[in-house]
Amino acid sequence: MTTAHHLRLIDGLRTKDFPLQRVSSGSEVSGPGYHVALLGGEDGSEGDDRVDRLERRARCLAEYDALLTLLTLRWGEPQLVSLWSAQERMMAGEVVAEPWADPVASCEFLQLWHQEDRWIAVVLYQQDGGPGCELAVLVTVVDPP
Repeated sequence: MTTAHHLRLIDGLRTKDFPLQRVSSGSEVSGPGYHVALLGGEDGSEGDDRVDRLERRARCLAEYDALLTLLTLRWGEPQLVSLWSAQERMMAGEVVAEPWADPVASCEFLQLWHQEDRWIAVVLYQQDGGPGCELAVLVTVVDPP
């Protein structure tokens, strides 16, 4: 996918109605008050050549940087949100509302904008100590944890 495609997808998610129940379609999951879309990335499969995995990771990181740059030009500087305290609360048994549970469990931080009545987050999932990298976006009316 291209960055232009990512922007069209984000714009579509911002205007799309939220379903009453959780539904998934391809790389998108939606539920009451949120949409989440996997934009692409690299899963770090063991069967792949290390050089191939590193090249895919570099492409994923480049897509992430390009998307952040274009969204920053569009909406201004994002909030860099640390998820550390939410991770601590989750580990202590607190339930984190969707769509925030997955990023809280998997990411150290995310980039966040608030436009009109919706939060838009660009999430970069990275494997600890591995070459894996996935890029996702979430659009929600649910406040961040």
